[in-house]
Amino acid sequence: MKTGKNGISSYGRKIIFQILEILYPRRCAICDEIDAAGNGICSSCKNKVHVAGEPSCKKCGKPLVDEREEFCPDCGKKKHVYTQGKAVFVYEGGIRNSMYRFKYGNKREYAEFYADAAIEKYGTWLKRTEAEVLIPVPMFPRKKRLRGYNQAEVFAQALGRKTGIPVERHLIKRVRNTTPQKELNDLQRRSNLKNAFQLTSDIVKYKKVVLVDDIYTTGSTMDEISKTLKESGVKKIYYICISIGEGY
Repeated sequence: MKTGKNGISSYGRKIIFQILEILYPRRCAICDEIDAAGNGICSSCKNKVHVAGEPSCKKCGKPLVDEREEFCPDCGKKKHVYTQGKAVFVYEGGIRNSMYRFKYGNKREYAEFYADAAIEKYGTWLKRTEAEVLIPVPMFPRKKRLRGYNQAEVFAQALGRKTGIPVERHLIKRVRNTTPQKELNDLQRRSNLKNAFQLTSDIVKYKKVVLVDDIYTTGSTMDEISKTLKESGVKKIYYICISIGEGY
């Protein structure tokens, strides 16, 4: 019988996973009730999420009202540093509550559902980016210690396992404990994040990367990180987020 590096056979791992499923059944990422089917979302919650579908902004992926438009009002009036981005869900209702628990309630297991949904919707797009690595948006170290984890990193790791794209957790660090972006206007957001991120190495070997975060608002975070990466020689910088707001 074939065994892995830890000496456990594939059959043994299967048994362990089955036991874990019984002891810790998978819960719906929207209502947090037990999901008997193990799909990550129960049948009654499927209609409670708004997927960020078409038409959408060709730059940031934000849903558009008018299908004749190519860009949202935000991307139409300012130039972003990043190449292009996508988001899986609209930040409202069930997803808003789900992400609050994911971010503040230690519901890290939700990342599996988010990653599955991201691949179902954007798996082909991710391949087209030819990304060499996934880079989760970093948290300020003290804030990460207090929370116990970085939700963007948890999502990136789930996405990496399912796509085979490596996750680079240590290339970028946040050097300032910035004010939460949701509390600021657009001008304050750009000022708030200025010089907030630094590379941990003078040499960056990647040319095409995908940034990973939980929520996209105006893109100030993505732009600031993209600026830092481009200065080091990265040519194409994409991003994928779990959710995105509809407002501008």
